[in-house]
Amino acid sequence: MYYAPGLPNNWNPLSPDGGPKEKPMPAPRGPSFPILATCLGAVATIGALAACNRGGNQPPAGMFGGPVPVAVVTVQPEAVPVDLEYAARTLGSREVEVRARVNGILLKRNYAEGGKVKAGQSLFSLDPAPFEAALARAEADTAAAAARHAQARREAERLKPLYEVKAASQKDYDQAVSAQAIAAADLQAAEARQREARLNLSWTRVESPISGIASRALKSEGSLVSGPEVLLTTVTQTDPMDVLFGIPDNERLALQQEVEAGRLRWPRDGRFRATVVFADGSGYKEAGVVNFADVRVSPDTGTSEGRATIPNPAGWLRAGQFVRVRLAGAVREAAFKVPQRAIQEGPQGRFVYVVGKDGKAAEKKVEVGEWSDGNVVVHAGLAPGDRVIVDGVLKLGPGAPIQVAAPAVPARPGS
Repeated sequence: MYYAPGLPNNWNPLSPDGGPKEKPMPAPRGPSFPILATCLGAVATIGALAACNRGGNQPPAGMFGGPVPVAVVTVQPEAVPVDLEYAARTLGSREVEVRARVNGILLKRNYAEGGKVKAGQSLFSLDPAPFEAALARAEADTAAAAARHAQARREAERLKPLYEVKAASQKDYDQAVSAQAIAAADLQAAEARQREARLNLSWTRVESPISGIASRALKSEGSLVSGPEVLLTTVTQTDPMDVLFGIPDNERLALQQEVEAGRLRWPRDGRFRATVVFADGSGYKEAGVVNFADVRVSPDTGTSEGRATIPNPAGWLRAGQFVRVRLAGAVREAAFKVPQRAIQEGPQGRFVYVVGKDGKAAEKKVEVGEWSDGNVVVHAGLAPGDRVIVDGVLKLGPGAPIQVAAPAVPARPGS
């Protein structure tokens, strides 16, 4: 239907009189702007696809198009030192309890609490008066026993020649000899009691068994000390210090399997070098060695206990600190070191992008392990000479064209 400007919408040119011959029809609307823009976009897209087909069937180069500039490192297998790190707690290399060996009244404390003490130094004094009296009685008993023994010996010596000439009876001589033996035994018993009394008197001076740091006194002057049942104080040897740590059983088994497979080598005689890391991340300058590894596994924690001895001349380590211990000395054979930023995480696990033979990005699944000099150690998945992409990986996908922005360089510590 034709519509002329200025004429009514229901005018029919085929009618003889030009009058309306049918029901008026609504005027059609022209295309709106959104529909027009959509059509133009579709035409542009078709044109772009045609241009791509004319230039060859090439896949897009990355998430944003065009070859992706990347930086790579060339990896080679090498012997990588392995550091093992565990939670640990410090303990004095020797920690002893100081107890009195005799009963008595505590008269005096002879040391400064928290200060250094030497082996044999008196820490406490008990009232010695009762023990001095006991020693005096024991000495008197010993003197009396010695006199009786001397008398019995003289009697036996006097009867002996008389018995030999038949001037004394066999009975009298036997009684004299027996009396001498009994007196000798009594003398020995008296001497033993004297030594015991002297020993008890010496034990009123409670001494430190080792050199170290003495803790606070648990009993004050005037307290009744009932022998070894009462703890007076403790002395801790702080140089060197012991560091106790637990090795998870599953990790121990995994490491043992690595050793048996020849991929991991222990230090000689298992003497790991041990260093301490404090709670704030700072390291302790002194290093020691591991000198004990328990064969038992704790049913409560699932770990086996290890112990390292660390020098502590300046007293930086305190007994009871929670620290971390780092063990060095193991070496992983034929491993690869890759910067951490090159490791990607996907639905199937960790992987890296490498430069493929066709110059495009290729995905390789890898098995990663511990850290070493700022890099991640890769156990499996890489081959010697692989060029691992370390920068620009966020724009990559498998098969994406890449452009190496810098010459390939080997991985280096801290990269």
